[in-house]
Amino acid sequence: MLNIAAVERDTGLAKDTLRVWERRYGFPTPIRDEHGNRLYSPADVEKLRIIRRLLDQGRRPARLVRASTRELLDALQETEAQSEDHPIAAVREADFLQLVKLHRSIELRSALQQMLLRHGLQRFVADTVAELNTAVGQAWMRGELEVPEEHLYSEQVQNVIRNAIGSHPGAGERPRVLLTTFPEELHSLGILMVEAMLAPEGATCVSLGTQTPPGDICRAAVDGRFDVVALSFSSAYPQRQAGDGLAQLRQQLPAGIELWAGGAGIAGKPPRIEGVRVIRTLDEAVDALREWRAAHATP
Repeated sequence: MLNIAAVERDTGLAKDTLRVWERRYGFPTPIRDEHGNRLYSPADVEKLRIIRRLLDQGRRPARLVRASTRELLDALQETEAQSEDHPIAAVREADFLQLVKLHRSIELRSALQQMLLRHGLQRFVADTVAELNTAVGQAWMRGELEVPEEHLYSEQVQNVIRNAIGSHPGAGERPRVLLTTFPEELHSLGILMVEAMLAPEGATCVSLGTQTPPGDICRAAVDGRFDVVALSFSSAYPQRQAGDGLAQLRQQLPAGIELWAGGAGIAGKPPRIEGVRVIRTLDEAVDALREWRAAHATP
């Protein structure tokens, strides 16, 4: 039998989500120990693992939770078989770039969706999209892609990620994370990728979009009672400007609000600013979230 914290770690489903499903759908069905704490059976945990994989593939929780484990396994096998049989499922990096060059947006979106189905949202973002972003950037530097092609790629990737994020139940769990960029940073894909890593963990993510002045970020963070402000910097953003802006924002924010910063613009040579956590990889964003929860856990 596993307690609720262990089930959260094992399945990636937030504690609040498990409680909501128990109340709303009658599953999972934990027993209580002598202290009244929930304990989950191996069978329930296995079913929750399968549900999590299907959620990452865009399924809705209501039907999944009510289905039997056998039905869930059949649905999972069917989806994975479709992914394997799809002609674009094993598309290579060069094939993606070719679709971008030829403006074949429908096929590009289909290829991205198939990769999402195969790997799940977090691995799709942290591995596939991160590598494709690098490939697209290098192709642009070599003159193989123009600005319209780069925009087409970004738009399709963002559409796929937003739809996948929308399929996850809104657990409304802490930390509350405010996502944005500084003025003159036009790239929004970075903050969307961070949201895609944190949302499946049950965090409450709110995006202000791009180009938000530090004063406005501070007011929004305080008024919205956010726990974390997360900023993304693309490789085009001047590193010194990023450091100065972060130092200014850190001074304005209350000490109880953490400040995270990531992206290619600062990951290589991060500025050393007290009270600013530099996120070098997308997986580190999940580590930071779990460390925040551990530090703020109720005794």
